[in-house]
Amino acid sequence: MILDGGLATELEARGCDISGQLWSARLLRSSPEAIERLHYDFYAAGADCAITASYQASFEGFAGIGLDADETTRLLRLSVELARSARSRYLLDHPEDQRQLYVAASVGPYGAILHDGSEYRGDYGFSTGQLVAFHARRFEVLASAGADFLACETIPTIEEARAYVELLARHPMAQAWLSFTSPDGVHTARGEPLVECARLVDPVPNVFAVGVNCVKPEVVGDAIRALAAGTGKSIVVYPNSGEHWEGSGRCWNGTPGLQLAVLAPDWIRAGARHIGGCCRVSPGQIAQMKAALRPTTR
Repeated sequence: MILDGGLATELEARGCDISGQLWSARLLRSSPEAIERLHYDFYAAGADCAITASYQASFEGFAGIGLDADETTRLLRLSVELARSARSRYLLDHPEDQRQLYVAASVGPYGAILHDGSEYRGDYGFSTGQLVAFHARRFEVLASAGADFLACETIPTIEEARAYVELLARHPMAQAWLSFTSPDGVHTARGEPLVECARLVDPVPNVFAVGVNCVKPEVVGDAIRALAAGTGKSIVVYPNSGEHWEGSGRCWNGTPGLQLAVLAPDWIRAGARHIGGCCRVSPGQIAQMKAALRPTTR
């Protein structure tokens, strides 16, 4: 399965304003058509799965701009509806394309609401119970919004993974992948071994894949090997461009790493089965990855 790329950063590159605490989620109110168009473009570029614009969306975040729970629920559901609409429109425009296309509802970590890069550190110090309480309402809405599965992503610590596991037990019909942030491909952002994260989710029946996302492309190979040592589930990887998010300045620093299209065939050979891109990865780069993987995946 080829995943899409960086939704928020590509929307920004196209001129959308994603400043502020809500990041791309603000566009669910102001520019939903831009989100739908980008989902379409990722499908057209070869992505088999679009990840919704709900990463930064939360009841607490929307309450901060004066929205009540009913409106927040509507916007969370809208995030899924936009991806489903893009899928339907793309398939109508391209009846010759016989691929199975998917929608994954993004469930971002608690750190995302802080908008300070906490998802790359995992230093918010919450217990499993506190994290369950934070995620529960949004999780319930997204689990019933019509997505094919949930993308519990950018997880910085095993404690937050435990919270997702508990919530998945409450929603046994929801299918999900869990993906972590990792500075080195061996540990989470908080420093726990990735192999232990894989062992945690291995017995969970409705988790179909475990992996890493928004990591440097160069550490993905090590992450695949670390995760595969702890689980028999599929491995999902979707790194960023290789640049580094600076939370205090709210900007990307550094230079891009190796092109994903160059590295992706090695990730397949190492055992990954779901591959895409995260921040700063465009539809054009997904198209290049798709082309590079054709001999491997046909």
